[in-house]
Amino acid sequence: MTAYEIIAAKRDGRELEAGEIDGFIRDFLAGEITDYQMTAFLMAVYLKGMTTTEISALTRAYLDSGRRVDFSGVAGTKVDKHSTGGVGDKTSIILAPLVAALGVPVPMISGRGLGHSGGTLDKLESIPGFRTDLPVKEFIDLVRQHGLGLIGQTADIVPADKRIYALRDVTATVESIPLISASIMSKKIAEGIGALVLDVKYGNGAFMRTPQRAEELAASLIRIGTDFGVKTVAVLSDMNQPLGRAIGNWLEIRECLDCLRGDGPADLMALTYELAAHMVVLGGGERDLEQARSRCRAAIADGRALEKFIDITRAQGGDIRFLENPQSYPDAPHQAVFRADRDGFLAGFDTTAVGLAAVNLGAGRRRSSDRIDPRAGMLLHKKIGDPVAKGEPVFDLFAGDAARFPEAQKRLAKAVRIGDTAPAPPPLIGKVIGAGFSG
Repeated sequence: MTAYEIIAAKRDGRELEAGEIDGFIRDFLAGEITDYQMTAFLMAVYLKGMTTTEISALTRAYLDSGRRVDFSGVAGTKVDKHSTGGVGDKTSIILAPLVAALGVPVPMISGRGLGHSGGTLDKLESIPGFRTDLPVKEFIDLVRQHGLGLIGQTADIVPADKRIYALRDVTATVESIPLISASIMSKKIAEGIGALVLDVKYGNGAFMRTPQRAEELAASLIRIGTDFGVKTVAVLSDMNQPLGRAIGNWLEIRECLDCLRGDGPADLMALTYELAAHMVVLGGGERDLEQARSRCRAAIADGRALEKFIDITRAQGGDIRFLENPQSYPDAPHQAVFRADRDGFLAGFDTTAVGLAAVNLGAGRRRSSDRIDPRAGMLLHKKIGDPVAKGEPVFDLFAGDAARFPEAQKRLAKAVRIGDTAPAPPPLIGKVIGAGFSG
């Protein structure tokens, strides 16, 4: 079939054969299919969907566009974690060294932030000198020597996804479950892992707004994992308010250090322990989830997890002086406060708008070419259900330029809801599915 015929077939809701999907992707990478034709195809998929067979075929086409990492020389089941994104979501930076400290190898390829959702790479690179743009050989060596590596997607790992994601981002097709599924799982399978834990977010700060949509995405991801022999568990978690207290790159690293020292926010630690415990079980470190949680808590309490984070930071070129003495990090030159405009209780957030307020301050990107100020961001004082008094701080704001504050303040004024009665905080973890776990 020609490119025109494939686009028309998907537009009309017909199922494509694996060879047709593979040829379409190969021809796109070869320059024989234009960006506008690929955009038409993506919109057809967004509107008409894909069967499970088509999604697996698209995942394989993505995988076959580049190389796969070979961790056969590293003992043990390699386990990674992926989050579908949110505001203040920094669990990867805590759980990766935590799980590695318990003897489970963690090769982690992460992404950058775009829009309201922060990126793990940007957070790590707020540590001066920390290198995430490592070649595959060095990545393998890190995992072999330290049980852990934290890098970004290289040019030769799933290049088809990298090019196609750039088109999805500017053509309103990011939220398509088939496209999300192939994008996430192709990168993870290409890592050479044997198991994967997914944190699938739902709520007003997530791409999947409802638990039902999150479960639909999780089921799609788990099916692909099964098809490709990767044991996969999905934890569905709430993103109707920021996770933890810090939003912004260095601020979040500082909060991760608090967590690794056993002094982090309760919600952030609870989700970290849940995700880490599943990683430990899938990696063969424990058979029982509760025992795995107990071992995770012990590795925080005795300092092994923090020591592993310092170890990998040093190995990847980061200046560990800022981890050992976070107060020495240069402060943002300008600070402001967003205050409650009435007495009452924190009733809710527009969490996406909170994330975009952080972008206004310089902590994120509107476009992939934007530069990030690692010092910029916000600290949250109140969570859903907390009492507030008029004039009391809700957020501390940090920026490199005071001119950034008015727009962020305006956005927060619409994002923060204060009511007369205290609502029950939303449950943090909704459901766990996959690999024999449910409920």
